[in-house]
Amino acid sequence: MHFTSKELELRERIITALHSSLSLPLVLEATRAPLLELTPADHMGLCVMTPGPPLDFQWLVPGHRLTLLDEYPRWADSDFVRAPIFAQPNVVLRDTQMLPRRALEASALYRRSQELDLRLEHVMAVLLPAKETLLGAFTLYRDRRVEFSEHEAALLTSLTPHLTNAIRNCRDMQAARSGARLLEELYNRPDAGFLVVLPPSRELLRSERARVLLDTWFAPSDLHASGIPGMLLERLQALTRMHPDERLKHNPLVSLRGETYLVVRFIELPQPEGPAQWALSMNEVPMSIPLPQNMRLQLTNRQVDIAQGILRNWSNEQIAEHLGLSEDTVKTHVRDIFGRLKVDNRADFLYQASHLNRPL
Repeated sequence: MHFTSKELELRERIITALHSSLSLPLVLEATRAPLLELTPADHMGLCVMTPGPPLDFQWLVPGHRLTLLDEYPRWADSDFVRAPIFAQPNVVLRDTQMLPRRALEASALYRRSQELDLRLEHVMAVLLPAKETLLGAFTLYRDRRVEFSEHEAALLTSLTPHLTNAIRNCRDMQAARSGARLLEELYNRPDAGFLVVLPPSRELLRSERARVLLDTWFAPSDLHASGIPGMLLERLQALTRMHPDERLKHNPLVSLRGETYLVVRFIELPQPEGPAQWALSMNEVPMSIPLPQNMRLQLTNRQVDIAQGILRNWSNEQIAEHLGLSEDTVKTHVRDIFGRLKVDNRADFLYQASHLNRPL
């Protein structure tokens, strides 16, 4: 969809704001003005959730306080937005796509909104899976009877990868601060390894967990003169030259070995002045959803490789890069896999595989 020059300018401001801090409330506050100008709305909110049961959630609302969201635990089961966006993660939905207007006005959440400071006339929302244990539901509200348009949904869709990335980065390092406090915090994190680099190759910190992971995954011949693996420096230097939209396609870097893969995410650290430093967050992760044996038997060896990539939540581009295939070839294999297994799409495939791995 075509965006005007003004819309593109606002979009750039929003992306810059999303990278302006590692504090999620500060990021939302910085994002609020340009985002509400780009997709005109009266309020915005982010519900950060940890999957349950029970489902744990926290509302972050930049701007003035919204009483309805303060009361949300009372009305969560009546939230007509939740089920549609959970059914279609990463898809921006307008209320007109969620339920008929009459049903919206009959909902308990709508009726309560009329009694309070937020008149819930129209909603546009999207579920953002930041990681397995972290979800964000980003919502725009209008207190006037003007529907969100398809064009406005497309504008928000263009920003969702950046919103997801900001949620993930901020929550991963929410306890950290800039400067020495940040380095100390990263060094002592037990759940992930961190390498902090000043591009192009100056190492500022290597946590103990990072040292173990790098020694395990890389041979001495893989190292740059700085002591950092050359493939990590190459990816970092490429990222520093990319526009933020392009960076998302090349972050994270994933290396597979047997049934385990090393995931390296590159996080630009906000600096008040001087060149930006980057934190390389490293995690060793087992395949979370093995390919069930009865599915494996219906596929060729190459299709098994691609199916395992899908179960690792890799894109077609990532699968193609890992297997040395063209993206068009991967797309053809994915279509054939879904046909053989009689599944509708990636979400259905993941659900069926998960179900078969946990039979009743």
